[in-house]
Amino acid sequence: MQNKKSEKLFNEAKAHIPGGVNSPVRAYKSVGGIPPFIASAKGSRIRDVDGNDYIDFVCSWGPMILGHSPKDVLNAVTKRLGRGTSYGAPTGEEVLLAKEIKKAFPAMELVRLVSSGTEATMSAIRVARGYTGKKKIVKFEGCYHGHSDYLLVKAGSGALTLNLPDSAGVPEEFVRYTLVLPYNDLPAVEALLKSDNDIAAVIVEPVAGNMGVVLPGNGFLEGLRRITKEAGVLLIFDEVITGFRLSKGGAQSVFKIKPDLICLGKILGGGFPIGAFGGKKEIMSILAPDGPVYQAGTLSGNPIAVTAGLATLKALKSPLYKRLDRLARRFTDEIVSLARAAGIPMTVNRAGSMFTFFFTNGPVRNFAEAKRSDAQMYARFFHGLLERGVMFPPSQFEACFISSAHTENDLDKVIQVCKKILKK
Repeated sequence: MQNKKSEKLFNEAKAHIPGGVNSPVRAYKSVGGIPPFIASAKGSRIRDVDGNDYIDFVCSWGPMILGHSPKDVLNAVTKRLGRGTSYGAPTGEEVLLAKEIKKAFPAMELVRLVSSGTEATMSAIRVARGYTGKKKIVKFEGCYHGHSDYLLVKAGSGALTLNLPDSAGVPEEFVRYTLVLPYNDLPAVEALLKSDNDIAAVIVEPVAGNMGVVLPGNGFLEGLRRITKEAGVLLIFDEVITGFRLSKGGAQSVFKIKPDLICLGKILGGGFPIGAFGGKKEIMSILAPDGPVYQAGTLSGNPIAVTAGLATLKALKSPLYKRLDRLARRFTDEIVSLARAAGIPMTVNRAGSMFTFFFTNGPVRNFAEAKRSDAQMYARFFHGLLERGVMFPPSQFEACFISSAHTENDLDKVIQVCKKILKK
């Protein structure tokens, strides 16, 4: 497989961009090698500048649930472009998208659009502190909620692959009020909330996707809801990944839990930068201009991103989720069977159409257990796939995704590729 053009671009990029990339995990530090520079994508396939085609399971880290370049989204965006790209003023489409979000997430009685998932979580926490008058927040090891200073404490995602659970440039004072607990450890949450009355909120990925996919244990989310209510602490669901991925109503719909605040992103923009946060009216009403908590953004509610989001959400219907779940179940079951037949330890964690293969006997229920996975073995697996035209995340600690553009034939091809790699 040729990569001369990608290698040339990567070397050139390093002279102009830190590390040659605009998001650290793209540099392939944890798996080694040269990252393919992408030229185009359509359906389930992605093509690099050297002309190599890959069946794509990264899906832009989750947003491309309809596959790449879906016709309806492209048509809607192309039509909208002729009327301008940004106004810094309200549009009718913003109202339509807010209505669609509320329909899918009834707990979001008021919604504020932003430009990224990081901005959504950062703003939701500011609202929680402003509403409760308390300073501290609780997060969980391995859960990534964006790169805000006070959230880069034992974070997941790229911070895991770079062995940087904390970041340089973040003063100790900024993380003083961030308390970290193990994911799926309900007694630890209960003990902390009983001993500390200065906690504004508990923020959690209802299904973790940034230490690899890790599912909540039985009663974990229900227990969080009960304990936070009793303590007068807000519960924030970070559904940037799971929102519109596990179901049209996200994880809260699947688990039948109503948090106080919800954060969204990724799929919401249909491939364009967008985020949103919202919740109970009495909480969200403290945002400016109605209240004293300030939050603003020049490109918030960008008409192109909103148009792409509306077109994407329109396509998300129940049969789509049933098909994605069936494809992902069959695919992951077969890969694990192949690994076990080859004598290779492997555990798969899956929630709907998002999943991670861990090279360990498992189980994987938290950050500590995720770290037991053999990252070097994953790197060999990753490159075996890449050389044979399959794109997986360049990190053991990320999620794979299946889109509606993936076919049974796509999966059959990848299963056969995996069979060869795992035997080797």
